[in-house]
Amino acid sequence: MAALPHARPRRAPVWSPRRNMRQFTATAAVTLVALLVVALFLAPLAYMTLTALKTQKQVQDPHSQFLPSSPSTYRYEGRDYPLLNVPTEGGARQWALVKPGREASDFIDPDNPAAGLIHWEGRWRVLEPVYHFDPTLENFPKSWNQIHLDRLFGNTLFIAVVGTLGTLLSSVAVAYGFSRFRIPGINLLFIILISTIILPRQVTLIPTYIFFRAIGWGGTWWPLIIPHFFANAYNVFLLRQYFKGIPRDMDEAAMIDGASPLQTLLYVILPQSMPALTAVGLFHFFFAWNDFFEPLIYLQGREDLYTLSIGMTQFANIFNTQPGLATAASMMALALPVVIFFLAQRVFMQGIVITGVDK
Repeated sequence: MAALPHARPRRAPVWSPRRNMRQFTATAAVTLVALLVVALFLAPLAYMTLTALKTQKQVQDPHSQFLPSSPSTYRYEGRDYPLLNVPTEGGARQWALVKPGREASDFIDPDNPAAGLIHWEGRWRVLEPVYHFDPTLENFPKSWNQIHLDRLFGNTLFIAVVGTLGTLLSSVAVAYGFSRFRIPGINLLFIILISTIILPRQVTLIPTYIFFRAIGWGGTWWPLIIPHFFANAYNVFLLRQYFKGIPRDMDEAAMIDGASPLQTLLYVILPQSMPALTAVGLFHFFFAWNDFFEPLIYLQGREDLYTLSIGMTQFANIFNTQPGLATAASMMALALPVVIFFLAQRVFMQGIVITGVDK
């Protein structure tokens, strides 16, 4: 009886300090670059947030720091005196200026007020004031009341939500037809539809404006809502790609059970397409929320129908010398889209990835 060959023992990986160091260095470099990119991307948002927490006096103060801060004071004998960084033989000290002079001044040490006044030789105007962190929230209610932000929020939310529903209904219907029905010339129709993506917006602007004005829709929300009930080529393409990835065997099983094409769409296709539907819905919601050009054209002169984009632009033009108010209003305008994006981030990113590749 022939002996069975012995299996060779598997060699354990050799630990190499040099190799591990290279891996650590590469990982650290990639992480550092990613953090720098994120920091650069979030820098404008951080600046806007800090500016919104500053008072107008803090913004105009030439010695003010990057953070919202105010000059520190010390109360002495019933009065508040400014704190300054005073150079001494023992190092810089924070003293309160009690009696300013031209070439000499009197200070009080907050750590030892019982010692009395300290005479200091020098010009106090060249000394740097002491600041303390002093954020304020007064810009938010003030800007809210100045531009009637509640009305702008309501108008924009209505246009965005209704337009998103229309986009989803029309895009789902068209994408379902392109992905499941066999119609003569359907590929040619799909190519024609996709070719409209490259059509510049400026080409259709004037004819569309003339048409909506002719039917009496000028100065109303209808031009901002009704066109979205007719499918957009980009959204149709995304949904069609996703629908084509769903096996047809499920459609055939539903048809054997007696389901109609509409029931197949509602109970088979759509429940499995939530990532793609979320992506399309959020794309249009963010577009409608930030759209400025079309509301400016069709709502000219109707301030009661203005959206956030128009109201914010007018507010920034009027209060351009008060950046605290403008940035506070901008933060409140961004709050809802940011919250929606973070709540639906996982499904949104999944829908973008899946609709871009063939499963």
